Amino acid sequence: MDDGDTATVNEGEAKMFIAMNRFRVKKGSEQAFEKVWLSRDSQLNKVPGFVEFHLLKGPEHEDFTLYASHTVWQNQGAFEAWTKSEAFRAVHKDAGQNKPLYIDHPQFEGFEVRQTVGRGKTAVA
Repeated sequence: MDDGDTATVNEGEAKMFIAMNRFRVKKGSEQAFEKVWLSRDSQLNKVPGFVEFHLLKGPEHEDFTLYASHTVWQNQGAFEAWTKSEAFRAVHKDAGQNKPLYIDHPQFEGFEVRQTVGRGKTAVA
């Protein structure tokens, strides 16, 4: 740790994992898209290894607005267990109904955390 606010992952340590899905939401569908996310029962707060979730709204383009779902997990194994769980299937069972709101399929990106810097707190890595 450097000054209590930076954590660097050492070899062999379990690494935090960030999972993101990018959505290109069709112009005019932003409010409906956000309503779907803000009104759903995600079940995430009951999942072992879950740390936090963010729904992110990005830049607007000519025909879409970029959104991302961003989850932080204690490690990749916890994320993978979530994706294989009954709770995951239940939360995503109606996802196809929202397809008209966005262009193409969501784009998944997964990342191992290599360093965490926090303001005045000990970071978990």
